[in-house]
Amino acid sequence: MFGIPGKSPISMTPNAIRQITRLMDKEGRAGLRIGVKKGGCAGMEYTMDYVDQADPNDEVVTQDGACVMIAPMAQMFLFGTEIDYETSLLESGFRFNNPNVADACGCGESIKFKDVEELDPDAITTTR
Repeated sequence: MFGIPGKSPISMTPNAIRQITRLMDKEGRAGLRIGVKKGGCAGMEYTMDYVDQADPNDEVVTQDGACVMIAPMAQMFLFGTEIDYETSLLESGFRFNNPNVADACGCGESIKFKDVEELDPDAITTTR
């Protein structure tokens, strides 16, 4: 696990909580797993998948009934992230307000993370 003991690695806005719980109920799933993968013009992309149960190494975050599992590879990159859900005339979707992002592409679909050396060493610790 990465992070500060006793502090949730991510937070969710009320809009995100409503959307995640609605998706959990609609799909009959335990929650959403968030990860990162290589791709896009900036180098990395977020992933979101429905899951029936957490993997043993997932970081599980529950907030007001919404359950998010953070894949092991993504834990370090998502620490401190606020997940929001926005609806506009043209699109609706989850938004990640992530302090670890150094750059994003123009379309907003991919991101580039700060180098590990740039991340706050006091906020990220390994507890294994």
